Amino acid sequence: MSRETRQSGPHWRRVIAALANRDARTAYAHIVLGTMPDDLSSGLPGQRRDRAIAALLDAGLVERSAGNGLEASESIFHDLLTQQPKRQPKTGVARFMRLGRIDRYPANQTERRELLAWIAGETFEPGEELSERKVNERLLSYTDDVVLLRRYMIDFGVLERTPSGSSYFRPREG
Repeated sequence: MSRETRQSGPHWRRVIAALANRDARTAYAHIVLGTMPDDLSSGLPGQRRDRAIAALLDAGLVERSAGNGLEASESIFHDLLTQQPKRQPKTGVARFMRLGRIDRYPANQTERRELLAWIAGETFEPGEELSERKVNERLLSYTDDVVLLRRYMIDFGVLERTPSGSSYFRPREG
């Protein structure tokens, strides 16, 4: 292992870069299977083999054994996985969204109202009057079931229908 690898642990980019190299991947396969040819004339030519092995050593995929041979690292992938930061729990309306769309509606009425109010705030200007078609077009970026979303928004008072029922608007904050 290189001095930098030992100090900071393996880095996933170096591992992927080494495995993306055809020569390094071939050498790694031979090392893992225990079939690395000692004869430089078989397998990879000498200089290409040396560069491939250097990349594998630098990435931490292989290590020198006691007899100066090469062996696959037993811990590289475990070490890489333990370096990953723990996912932070989502808070607020983000808990109910996935990739910017509604993943699920909250069962809790207060949380549902919060989600609907957030979507209304992102989608409509207060007092802006829109046809049902325009409302549906805007809500389509949040869900495929725009009818259900629009109905919830009306039921929770974050969107209102005009008395004629021909258009919708977001009420002004009071």
